[in-house]
Parts: sequence; structure tokens; C-alpha cells
Amino acid sequence: MELSSSSSSSSSPGPRVLSIQSSVVHGYVGNKAAVFPLQLLGFDVDPVNTVQFSNHTGYPAIKGHVFDGSHLRELLAGLTANGLVCHTHLLSGYIGSLSLLEAVAAVATELRNAYPRLTYGELQFRFMCDPVLGDEGKLYVSQELVAAHKATLVPLANILTPNQFEAECLTGLDVASEAQALQAAAALHDMGDLLAALLLAWSQRYPDDLAAAVEHAVAGLQGVLQLTAAAAGPEVLASTDERSSAVFRAKELRLVQGQKLLLQPDVRIRVEPISS
Repeated sequence: MELSSSSSSSSSPGPRVLSIQSSVVHGYVGNKAAVFPLQLLGFDVDPVNTVQFSNHTGYPAIKGHVFDGSHLRELLAGLTANGLVCHTHLLSGYIGSLSLLEAVAAVATELRNAYPRLTYGELQFRFMCDPVLGDEGKLYVSQELVAAHKATLVPLANILTPNQFEAECLTGLDVASEAQALQAAAALHDMGDLLAALLLAWSQRYPDDLAAAVEHAVAGLQGVLQLTAAAAGPEVLASTDERSSAVFRAKELRLVQGQKLLLQPDVRIRVEPISS
């Protein structure tokens, strides 16, 4: 899947993201949660779906397809043949098979190697990896994929956005305090779907100020979550029915309705940089 010099010499008028994540027909997770906010914030986005489901996996019924590495390689071959590989950013999310993870790693390596031959002006190639492994003590993927993320994708990423459980899986460390979080961050060396997309976008706006990028990303996320909670109502938020389609439907992110909150986030929480 090597990018040819002719295909990778195309100049880009602005930042373009190759977003490799899950997708659903109804609701907002994976690419459905990432593409629209990134476009709002000035990014062209080329989405590649790692799965195509009817809805997210919290619902009682799920239909759809899971894709493997050959799917990604075939799509990239088509882009390469037409000189369309001109991405300044790579964003990865849920990856459900080892062959797909290996293909994503190959794409990340090829894009990084091709970058010096591309004409992007002030833009800098960045790979943001959201290692979707699990949450609240439960894995979504096999231990083989956890190990592959740790050995293959993590070393390639500029920015990682694991949750607490994922950070523990990747480092083998407990994360229950600030000191432990710092230790885990040091081990990873270098937060879901919407937040990763927003952080990618705002880190482009503030390339030398990660604190400002995090502040704006978190503020945008909070704005959409508050709007979603208000629309869902207290009855839905108080529901303990974890398998109700009606409850999950009411809790779907109000991304379109909250686009102004994404474009102009109300920053109320300030980030204080800390070091180990």
C-alpha cells in the first residue's frame, strides 16, 4: 500500500483528515460523531468506516458489517491511483481486527513518510489515535488487539486519547490518582469520538498551545452534552433501563443542533499544565 510520489504530490488547499473509525446509520458515534464537527471547524474529511452498523452497540439489536484490513487497503489503493492521498491528519478510532490494525499502522507510516514530499505550507502531519479498547472495566476487543495497539499504533501516534480504563490496559498501571495518571501518561509517552475530533481540530488552531486546544475541545464537548441532556429530559437521564431503544435514542448527541457550540465554545474550565 505504498503511496506513489505522483499521488502524494497533490497540494492541499487546507487541512484534510483521513478518519478511520466505526460508523452507524442512526446516531452519532465514530465517524458520525467526528466528521461533522471537523468540517464545521474547517477540515476536509475523508472517512473510512471500520464497521457499518445500524446503530451503536448499546441498543438491544444491532445489524451491519465489520471490515478487515483488505477493505482499507482497497480504498487507499483507489485514492492513490487517482492522486487523492493528500492528508495532513490521520484520526483512528475503533478497530475490530488485527489485519485492520496492521493496515492502519501501514497507512500512518506511509503518510508520515510521504509528508516531506507534500506541499502543505504551514500544516504539519499529525496522527491522533483514539484507542477504543473498552470502558468501566470491560474490554470491547480481544487481548490480542490490546497488545497490538500497544506495540504498533501507540508508538506511531502524535496524540493519544485513551479513557482511564484504556490507559490502564495500555500501560499495565492502575490510574486512580493524579500521580498515577502522570505515571501512565509517561509510560504512553506522549479523551471518546467527539472529543478526539475536537482536540484534533483545536490543536491545529493552537499548534503551540495544547492547554488552549484542550480547553476549547472540552468546552465544545460540554456544550453538546448539556444540550443533549436538556433535550433528553430528566426522566430519560434518570432511567436505569440499559437496554431501552427509546432511552438510547433520546440520548443521541445533538451535534447538528449544537453546531454553534462547537464553532464558538464557551470556555469555562481552564487547563493547568502539570508535569511528572
